[in-house]
Formats: sequence, C-alpha cells, structure tokens
Amino acid sequence: MGKIKDNMAKMKCSECSRITTYTKRNKKKVKEKLSLSKFCKFCRKHTPHNESK
Repeated sequence: MGKIKDNMAKMKCSECSRITTYTKRNKKKVKEKLSLSKFCKFCRKHTPHNESK
C-alpha cells in the first residue's frame, strides 16, 4: 500500500537547501516543525535538516 502522504514531511538541508529525506510525523499531535540532524549526500556531512513545505 505504501506510506500515507498526509503524514510525510520533507526534510530540507540547512546548508545546501536541497530536500534530501522524507520522514513521518503525526501532524495532529505535533504542531511545530521538525528539526533533525541528518546526513546530506550533497554536502557529504551531517547537517541540521528542517521541515519544509
């Protein structure tokens, strides 16, 4: 069936501003935007990733 699109959040690298990963979040319970440290394959290092629209 796949992942439900409503729960998906795009994660954008704060340094190169590219969308590199997608993650799930419960939008009904968590109102603020996510901010995670992820590996960016374009920067080739761990950088903070923020949720984008």
